[in-house]
Amino acid sequence: MNTKEKIHRGSGNVFEDIGVAHSERVMARAQIMSRIADIIKHKGLTQKQTAELLSIPQSKVSCLMNGKLSMFSLDHLFELLNALDRDVEIIIKPKIKEEKFATTHVLLAASL
Repeated sequence: MNTKEKIHRGSGNVFEDIGVAHSERVMARAQIMSRIADIIKHKGLTQKQTAELLSIPQSKVSCLMNGKLSMFSLDHLFELLNALDRDVEIIIKPKIKEEKFATTHVLLAASL
């Protein structure tokens, strides 16, 4: 059997590719949650230690580490970053003229 599969190049945002509403904001939350999980791993914290540090139940730490996006608002994620001794800076600027719509992006600093 000789079948040819079509391969489609992704947009770089899996949430956009699968049709999730507000995909850029969902991607931003996912990127921030991933960074928080990386910081926790880098610090070598257990889920219990993380729960105490972040003042959240251990079950929520598990949700955080497993990328359960629906459990965390951007505002809450910013609070968690601050609790992990990370500054959060938000930059608001005019959209690039060539773009049809204004966008949302997360720029991550290199160090953990």
